[in-house]
Amino acid sequence: MGPPLRLHELIRAIRSVKTQNEEREVIQRECAEIRSSFRDEDSMYRGRSVAKLLYMHMLGYPAHFGQMECLKLIASPKFTDKRIGYLGAMMLLDERQDAHLLITNSMKRDLEHSSSVVQGLALCTLACMGSTEMCRDLAGEVEHLLKTSNSHVKKKAVLCAVHIIRKVPELVEMFIPAAEELLAEKRHGVLYGAVLLVTEICQRNPEGCKRFRKILPLLLQKLRQVMSGYSPEHAVAGITDPFLQVRLLRLFRVLGQNNESVCDAMSDLLAQVSTCTETQSNAGNAVLYETVLTIVETKSASGLRVLAVNILGRFLLSNDKNIRYVALTSLQRLVQSDHAAVQRHRGTIVECLRQTDASVNKRALELSFALVNDLNIRVMMKELQKFLRNCSPELKEQCTSGIFLCAEKFSPSKRWHIDTIMETLITAGESVRDDAVSHLIQLIIGSSELHGYIVQRLYKSIRNDIVQQPLVQVASWCIGEYGDLLLHGVCDEEEPLHVTEDDVLDVLEGVLQSHISQPSTRAYTLTAIMKLSTRFQISVNRIRRVVSIYGCCHDVELQQRAVEYNALFKKYDHMRGAILEKMPLPEKSNTGIGESIIAENKDIVENPPENNLSSNGPASHVTDLLGLLENSTENLLTPAIVATSTVNQNDSSGGSLLDLLDETPTPTPAPLPSIEVYNNGSLQVEFSFLRPSASPSLLIINSRAINNSSTNITDFLLQAAVPKSVQLQLQAPSGNLLAAFGEGSVTQSIRLLNPQKVPIRMRLRLSFTHNGNPMLEVCEVNNFPEGTWQ
Repeated sequence: MGPPLRLHELIRAIRSVKTQNEEREVIQRECAEIRSSFRDEDSMYRGRSVAKLLYMHMLGYPAHFGQMECLKLIASPKFTDKRIGYLGAMMLLDERQDAHLLITNSMKRDLEHSSSVVQGLALCTLACMGSTEMCRDLAGEVEHLLKTSNSHVKKKAVLCAVHIIRKVPELVEMFIPAAEELLAEKRHGVLYGAVLLVTEICQRNPEGCKRFRKILPLLLQKLRQVMSGYSPEHAVAGITDPFLQVRLLRLFRVLGQNNESVCDAMSDLLAQVSTCTETQSNAGNAVLYETVLTIVETKSASGLRVLAVNILGRFLLSNDKNIRYVALTSLQRLVQSDHAAVQRHRGTIVECLRQTDASVNKRALELSFALVNDLNIRVMMKELQKFLRNCSPELKEQCTSGIFLCAEKFSPSKRWHIDTIMETLITAGESVRDDAVSHLIQLIIGSSELHGYIVQRLYKSIRNDIVQQPLVQVASWCIGEYGDLLLHGVCDEEEPLHVTEDDVLDVLEGVLQSHISQPSTRAYTLTAIMKLSTRFQISVNRIRRVVSIYGCCHDVELQQRAVEYNALFKKYDHMRGAILEKMPLPEKSNTGIGESIIAENKDIVENPPENNLSSNGPASHVTDLLGLLENSTENLLTPAIVATSTVNQNDSSGGSLLDLLDETPTPTPAPLPSIEVYNNGSLQVEFSFLRPSASPSLLIINSRAINNSSTNITDFLLQAAVPKSVQLQLQAPSGNLLAAFGEGSVTQSIRLLNPQKVPIRMRLRLSFTHNGNPMLEVCEVNNFPEGTWQ
């Protein structure tokens, strides 16, 4: 046999084939030859064989049988073999396979090699696929290479040190002195890596963060030098070294968290970056965006925060859809803390509703709802109604629910409120929630002075058009309830209609007989016709005939109603007037209309998008959480997250579940005992309880999470699920960062409505990142004190 194919010859052979089968034949034939050469210990062509195997791995074919050959190449003294071996190790090995530990000794020798190129190969491989054990064993060699004079090796060693800290956070103190020295470097690659290394140290070690705060002037000077100087080899679109600027700003954000002195020291420089950076390129926009995040996430002065909001306002004017999306998302996070500053850009935000991009529309819609208040409710509702007419079907339900909520909170009058909801039903059609009809009916019941106006307007709406089924259902109910007002023309706001009993019954019978009417609409209409038998005087016999016809209907629901109504006519006619009398005004405790709309859609108005958990999508985290109890016989209720703020919690217009009940709760005098629901040695979660005396079925759970480990916990998220008999409302947490050594905590309020007073069971899902590793923990809480539910 001759020598094996070279790599470029194999590539040419694969590209020349016509079909997938021919390609597989070429690959199988070459793999067989490679396996044969491996068995024969052919060291001359081992590197060539592994290179071809890596190419086939890139094409998606199995190449695991070449792992041990990579180890042999790494141990080879030849640089060409080492290069292929290390590349193969990075592609074919990872920390989940025990074979990767076999190269630790070879890497240790290569880190001590006299050639900087060989050292670079070992550093790259360690930074790419080094496991916890490898990082522990080789941390000393990496720390030694941080002090070398070779910039090529030093910048790779810095990035390798970052990987080691992420994998083994307890080794962070080893790299603090070296990192402090590296900040004095003038070579770009080394300085960039040094800033990244310092950022990782500050995020994982509070003591290290305090140490680097002392050299803040040096870091500020570095950023000034980057901004004032010009380096053509590092400039992007006229912006000098935007990557280093962004990395420095991220470091400032970490150093400035919960430290006012650091914020004051860097405020002037942040203002200079905000005003001097050009916005004509993506590089400049990236620097400005990072500046905005630094201002927002630190205790910056109010003037700087207004400047940050104005920068985002300029982003909204960009022609780039991605920049507009980023601006809208960031403004959504700022709307609670800097509402007045964001409100100044309301016109630009509303203009984004007219864009053609669906993702921009969604973010603009959420932000628009967050900007609605008592002063602009009329103007904003007009804009949102315009958007509703032309928006995509995917956004119609979200838009209508948000309009209902805003009208509920900020309506200037009952008539305006009712007109707005009716207009929304006309525009949205079928894209409304199922409870929108009951929401409007409850509102109409409580507006006794407008009954004449409402029934007349609804009658006009469905007289010639019954396509909008939710509107037809409301109209049918109102005509059945207040049909006598329609005949008498009791309406001061509009010119009274002149209709007869037969005109009204003709419209309702048309709804019953229409093929587009839904079963629920027919049920509403048949009940309305039955009610008119006590409101009308002349057409009672006609109503009796209509009802008797549907006693044989194929729709079981409609048939049952008709049979019962016939029984009223025949056997209980003397009770018909009392049974079908008008609905009484609701009690005050029941006036919290649209509870489900408010509870499930509050996030549209107030919640930041990164905290929003949709309960409708099959891929949502909450759905995954509920799937944990798929073997349970109980159905579970998906919680809705509702944003909390000091203003909204004290707002009497209804910012929480307690507002939905229209009562001001006061805690019971005797506190309930707290319980520990989770503790893994590092993360501890406790529940404390309050039961308002005014609402015995309501339980307020205050969750408190503490980090007892030596490193910070980030991206902390708590989710909960309860049985269907209990209603759950999960409010937004106070943050997602748990500082080490118990310094600070994350609190979150959970509200449970348990009208049946059943024993409480709760399934918790805790997700967080610790020591650079994403963690997911699930636990079930069954030890709630009896006082929480009895």
